Amino acid sequence: MLTNTRSDRVKAVRALSRRSVRSRTGEFLAEGPQAVREAVAFRPELVRDVYVTPEAAERHPAIVEAARGAAVHVHDVSPEVLAAMCDTESPQGVAAVCRTLDLPLEAVLAGLPADPLVCVLTNVRDPGNAGTVIRGADAAGADAVVVSDASVDVYNAKVVRSTVGSLWHLPITVGAPVPEVLDALRERGIRLLAADGAGTTLLHEADLTGGHAWIMGNEAWGLPAEVRDACDDVVRVPIYGHAESLNLAMAATVCLYASAEARRTDRTNRAD
Repeated sequence: MLTNTRSDRVKAVRALSRRSVRSRTGEFLAEGPQAVREAVAFRPELVRDVYVTPEAAERHPAIVEAARGAAVHVHDVSPEVLAAMCDTESPQGVAAVCRTLDLPLEAVLAGLPADPLVCVLTNVRDPGNAGTVIRGADAAGADAVVVSDASVDVYNAKVVRSTVGSLWHLPITVGAPVPEVLDALRERGIRLLAADGAGTTLLHEADLTGGHAWIMGNEAWGLPAEVRDACDDVVRVPIYGHAESLNLAMAATVCLYASAEARRTDRTNRAD
């Protein structure tokens, strides 16, 4: 069992809390049983090491068995060592060092099905919002998530936690400038729908059939005019009560589920 909180291994894992180290090593830390469970189940080839306390090993034996079954190194550690490794004040006894999983934009677009649903994050800075949007995109059956170069690092510990494992479920590309992303989507015949409070088209009026991408803006100031102008339509979620607005994650989830329902209905109609 690893018990020395000052060991080189512990320091190396802890250093992954810094973006510069993640960029240099191509690795990041996934914390908590749900994140580690999904990583091992869906992308075991990207999991380098799993660290687990004795209590967590007893509580989550399936995670340990799956990791070992996938030839992933499993290390027993003391609670103090895990706490020293992790970003959270009260880690849940399990963490994993994983290799980054994003793909080049071209590769993600090439792998899209016909009539895809894509979610694009532009200038999204809040890690909790970014992670929750990825989770919502996964739940709504989106085919890919694109995170622009001006957005938060998807391997930030809070982003990873907020995805609750969805990070490993769908293709993600990061780092491309927004204009490049919009041009690439348009070249594939994917309609661009800007989600913005300034939109004149209400969500229930929007055409959500066929391949389309939701373009989501910054939490505080939304989408800049040049991005809205580059889109095929600007859509807003109607507010029926007294709330001033919806936050990014809530609005994105509502939009993505509206698309999911439209796609389901369209496919049913075509099948009939």
